[in-house]
Amino acid sequence: MTSMKVVVTGGAGFIGSNFVHLLLAERGDWQIICLDALTYAGNLANLESCLGNPNFRFVKGDICDPDTVEPILADGVEAVVHFAAESHVDRSILGCQEFIRTNIQGAQVLLDAVRQSNVRRFLQISTDEVYGSLGPDGYFTEQTPLAPNSPYSASKAAADLLVQAYHHTYGLPTLITRCSNNYGPYQLPEKLIPLFVTNLLADKQVPVYGDGMNVRDWIHVTDHCRAVLTVLEKGRPGEIYNIGGNSERANIEITRLLIELLGKDESMMEFVPDRPGHDRRYAIDASKIKNELGWEPQTDFTQGLQETIQWYIDNESWWQAIKSGEYLTYYEKQYGKSL
Repeated sequence: MTSMKVVVTGGAGFIGSNFVHLLLAERGDWQIICLDALTYAGNLANLESCLGNPNFRFVKGDICDPDTVEPILADGVEAVVHFAAESHVDRSILGCQEFIRTNIQGAQVLLDAVRQSNVRRFLQISTDEVYGSLGPDGYFTEQTPLAPNSPYSASKAAADLLVQAYHHTYGLPTLITRCSNNYGPYQLPEKLIPLFVTNLLADKQVPVYGDGMNVRDWIHVTDHCRAVLTVLEKGRPGEIYNIGGNSERANIEITRLLIELLGKDESMMEFVPDRPGHDRRYAIDASKIKNELGWEPQTDFTQGLQETIQWYIDNESWWQAIKSGEYLTYYEKQYGKSL
């Protein structure tokens, strides 16, 4: 695809920042605008090496605010890659108001702004959690009925349906990707792998929900980002593409592997009461994106996990700043403004 001006929402978050780094490295003539509200999940330090790039611009703003979104999209933007979301299931169980606002209303504001602009691609980044839970057999396909079981996944399913409705009603050039569990650099240490890695590095126990036998399909964030770029450039408007890592693992297996790789013992495991409504198994059939667009994951899970552990070892100051809350002052230090 030729040079483009692209808005990446949520680009200071985990997956969004990795996607920005990929674009600047591999699509050097593209202009990238990162729109992020810098809530607790956004960290401008994730983009520190990008801030001086002439093809990169950061805008602190709320996707739910039309007065912020509309002028940005009207300024020659050709594509929107929409990562911005409240995404932590446990937080949605405690209270889902922000999930409804950000995930549903935010999508609506962006879609309405796309209608008023010349945007040629709107890519909604969704999740396999919208499909609900699987038994011991079978896989999620793009035709699997939506059956979300948490407030988080329900809000993402609602946003996906809104995206599809805008395509069918208004002819908007929309695409949807639904991905399995990600891991890799810059992941907030409230999610399983970075939480367990940083706890073990600090000689703290790791909490294992229930019997630890909940199964997820894991994908390295770089593989996910390459899949997103592939769909952005080659995907057919109106279509949904599942993205998976072909790496099903039970949580207890992940926990034991992390303990082994970090030289600890199983006394570091603490079994805790299961999460309410905890889905038992997710598994992705990603044959559509492979057969139609030629993408498939490249990262071996154990190798990717070892590289991720090393990243957290090498970047202790990054995650310590998150655990202390110091990262929330990074924007003020860069721009002289508080959050």
